[in-house]
Amino acid sequence: MTAGDARLSPLAKFRGYRAEWLRHDLTAGLAIAAVGLPSAIAYPAIAGLPPEMGIYSSIVPLVAYALFGPSRFLIVGPDAGTMIVLAAVLLSLAPASAGEGVTIAAAIAAIVGVLCVLGSWLRLGFVANFLSRPILLGFMAGISLSIIIGQIGRFTGVKIESEGLIRPIVELLGKSDLINWPTLMLGLGLFILLRLLSAWLPAIPGPLVAIVLAIALSMGLDLQALGIAVVGNIPSQLPTPMLPIPSGISLTDLILGASAVLLVSFGAGIVTARSFGTMVKEPVDANRELIGFGAANIGAGLFGGIPVTASDSRTAINVSMGGKSQVAGIVAALTLAIAVLFLTDALQVLPRAALGAILVSAAISLIDIRAFTELWRVSRIEFVFALIGMSGAIVLGVLQGVIIAVAATLLYLLIKGLRPRDAMLGRIAGRDGFFKLHRHPDAKPIPGMAICIFQGSLLFFNVDFAKSRFEAIAAALPPGTQWLILDASAIVQIDSTAAALLDEVQALLAARDIAFGIAELHNEPRALLERSGTLARLGSTMVFDDLEDARAEFMRRAASGT
Repeated sequence: MTAGDARLSPLAKFRGYRAEWLRHDLTAGLAIAAVGLPSAIAYPAIAGLPPEMGIYSSIVPLVAYALFGPSRFLIVGPDAGTMIVLAAVLLSLAPASAGEGVTIAAAIAAIVGVLCVLGSWLRLGFVANFLSRPILLGFMAGISLSIIIGQIGRFTGVKIESEGLIRPIVELLGKSDLINWPTLMLGLGLFILLRLLSAWLPAIPGPLVAIVLAIALSMGLDLQALGIAVVGNIPSQLPTPMLPIPSGISLTDLILGASAVLLVSFGAGIVTARSFGTMVKEPVDANRELIGFGAANIGAGLFGGIPVTASDSRTAINVSMGGKSQVAGIVAALTLAIAVLFLTDALQVLPRAALGAILVSAAISLIDIRAFTELWRVSRIEFVFALIGMSGAIVLGVLQGVIIAVAATLLYLLIKGLRPRDAMLGRIAGRDGFFKLHRHPDAKPIPGMAICIFQGSLLFFNVDFAKSRFEAIAAALPPGTQWLILDASAIVQIDSTAAALLDEVQALLAARDIAFGIAELHNEPRALLERSGTLARLGSTMVFDDLEDARAEFMRRAASGT
């Protein structure tokens, strides 16, 4: 067994477990269960699924991640963003019945898990990077607004059929006479309570307080008699393993839907993992996290659950309560299993308005206004891309929003690489090295020798811009310039189109009786330029390991008159 395999073996992380850690893990596990139960009940409602699916997804996946996940602190569970993508997938697949929707959701969870494991084997963890922080920030804000609008029915008791951001509000105004005011007052009251607890007493698990209070009011005041809808039947038994096989849905459609869920869930999950990893000074390997997320989702799918990812709220509780290992996750899973067996009678009378209040409060927490403000201050272009990510989710829908988010990220990368920066270099008397002339007024060019640096890869899509810059540099060279050296230390990639460009630059300079050379090539660009023949045409005497070698050769030739 290799070192990597040993790290991923189920019991590897528990070797060396200390007895004094158990107290911390027990406390953290109970707190995780207390915080996780409300969201476990509420989140399935986003996709129109029964609450027990969220509870099941908070039991087996925690144990699966504890055994196969690499992190000692990360806790998985249902996620609002993942659920709204799942809701869009279910809408597109149009299940024939509520039971078929449950089977499809479980199947998608299992497929997400398989795709995660396959992605880890193929080393595809880098895919998470295609949802950049600004795009993910905007996308999650768009999802949050969609969640908020989606709770209008639970807050008012009015069945809303319209979709989008504005049409549901217009529909509600047209049906204002159908609003159940006790439902609205209960939902708003619980929402206000949640926001106050979040602002003033963040250590208290607000969703748990809201659920306990709502159940107590429902039992004590018979809220159902006032027309307030409740959760209803929740099975008081643990799920048994079963392979979910939907009927009438092609495997291709399931895989496409699962891919959309995976992109968002893994993108959000790896951001959570990295954020807390930085906090606790634990490195995060995206490919190993794929194994942990894969095991968790396979467990969810086989035991009647929904897709899961890293949960920021549950992980935060684990870290803040001093959890030492994944034993905390196992304790949380056992606690929730006990809740399924003994607390379902109380959960059945939970008002649906309470779920709406929890979801709206959670959605508001996902809209990071401070991050938007900071992004506006730091980078206006990234702020624009955050708005693109947000509007894609709102205007075009979540599935199309995923495509827009990825496309916007790729467009952002393209724009960043479209116009690589360049500068002329010179020397500062009494100091080693080379310095940018525009940044250091005391830096002077070497008489007869010009040095330019391009800061970015030279590829087909920016070759025209690079050509214009080389032409401008050549036109601005002072009389008597004999050499122009390209400092390639910041050029990571070169393609065949750029190789042809360098040949053109050599010809352009030769017409002006100026020799062209390249210094500090990286291995990959050097290999391509060798295969293209560009280096041979330059001549071995004009290709240098570093700028000091180029300068020394120029000074030698100048002294010898060659």
